[in-house]
Amino acid sequence: MGNHIYKKVEIVGTSEKSSDDAIRNALTKASSSIQKLRWFEVIETRGSINEGVIERWQVTVKVGFTMND
Repeated sequence: MGNHIYKKVEIVGTSEKSSDDAIRNALTKASSSIQKLRWFEVIETRGSINEGVIERWQVTVKVGFTMND
């Protein structure tokens, strides 16, 4: 088994439901175009407010994946 080399990219997921759902949306989309996803790291959580109510969650995550040989 050789050494693994990883790459990190930053993505933003959104959801009208929750911050956790925004993370899931981001990871689901990332997994459809990035192979060998290994981990994620939440960098920033924010959202928009409309008339005192949370309208949308936005979560910035870094995802790490193993690079192909």
